Amino acid sequence: MTHQNTIYEATAPVALFTAAILNHPIIAAEDFSHDADTPPYRPTLVRLLEWLGDTAYDADDECFAISESHCDKGFLYEDREMRAFRDLRPAIFSAVQPLLGHENAEVHDAALLAAIPLTEHPFLSAHRALLVDHACRLLATITDRHHRDRVLDAMRAWGQNTSALECADDIAACERYVRLKAERDSWWAAEGADSYSEDPPF
Repeated sequence: MTHQNTIYEATAPVALFTAAILNHPIIAAEDFSHDADTPPYRPTLVRLLEWLGDTAYDADDECFAISESHCDKGFLYEDREMRAFRDLRPAIFSAVQPLLGHENAEVHDAALLAAIPLTEHPFLSAHRALLVDHACRLLATITDRHHRDRVLDAMRAWGQNTSALECADDIAACERYVRLKAERDSWWAAEGADSYSEDPPF
């Protein structure tokens, strides 16, 4: 369905099916409680939302721009698989949105992380304001670096001031990303596209 950030022919129909079963009675009836005597359990609903969110990021505007830079301007029309998924974003969002108010923290956090890239669709931009409160709540409770980066990046892109929401780890991570980008850009400018950062074999 997906592999190494690649969208395939099966991705869009599977994503639509996944969105359609998010509220299926069997999935909704799953036990979300955690037993201290058993290994950590991740509910099916959480895993489905995570897959939808990860796939939406694989087809977001940034990924499209990167892919387009390596192809001609007709890339989106040539890549029918990515176009098919991107066109489904409003339908997928309509299934994800009700779960933002789910009583289970894992579920509503996973719903938020899935909703963020979906709202890049022009028809969904008005929903970003709704996600801000949910984003603030998530940032107040989670420590996962990957998730915090995604939420903070989205809020900045939406024009939100995130300074009051950032912790020391967020600031340190941002400084590290800036430093690594500067080092990469410096190497690229000096060595050029025909060079390697290491001598082959890698």
